[in-house]
Amino acid sequence: MNKIKTIWQALGKLRDDKEDTTQVFTILSVLGERAGQQAYKRFMRHNNAQDMLNAPRDLMAHLCDSEWLQSLPVGSLGREYYDFTTREKISADGLAQASDEGTIGDRYKENEQQGRFSKRQRDAHDLWHVVTGYGRDELGEISLLAVTWRQLGNVGILLIIGLGVSEMRATLGLRRSWHVLAEGFRLGRRAKWLPEAQWEYLLTQPLSEVRAQLNITPPRTYRETLIAYPEILEAI
Repeated sequence: MNKIKTIWQALGKLRDDKEDTTQVFTILSVLGERAGQQAYKRFMRHNNAQDMLNAPRDLMAHLCDSEWLQSLPVGSLGREYYDFTTREKISADGLAQASDEGTIGDRYKENEQQGRFSKRQRDAHDLWHVVTGYGRDELGEISLLAVTWRQLGNVGILLIIGLGVSEMRATLGLRRSWHVLAEGFRLGRRAKWLPEAQWEYLLTQPLSEVRAQLNITPPRTYRETLIAYPEILEAI
């Protein structure tokens, strides 16, 4: 099956079911090979890259340790992550399953380290939700994709954003939709490069300090829009 047909079918399925995360990973895997390689090369220039990829207890293990997360201080990134995933009834391993089902082929079979890097970025997705302040409502997901595109440059992200905006404009109008989206692009551009964040350590730190360290300011326009259009949250 050629790439265009695969992408078109995935977009159609995602349009029918916005919760079908598998289709997101299909689109990103088909279109993201070059961006993924560039991100991996950049990551490997980090002083602690090898330590992060070869740690005996990886990021997934930390994120799945609910007892440990719950024991962290109130207001820490790890505790906020625990509260977020509990409230939303999601988990890091659930996202991993969707990724495994949606990814086309095994592009990392000859580069185990790049595979570990890719999985690390996938596992950190909901941490990005917490540190940026974007929720799992449709507008929050689209906005976080804008952040992600500025950070990673996968063109598949732009396709998914376009699909999301076409759906949201009926509720918000094009002008408001663009203002919220532009805020996400700016946040992603100004933030430090999140793939090299040492999440295992940051989980133990106060969320406010993590945001300051990563140069992230929670999105004001997004929050104001949720207040003005509560039906966005009701649609979850």
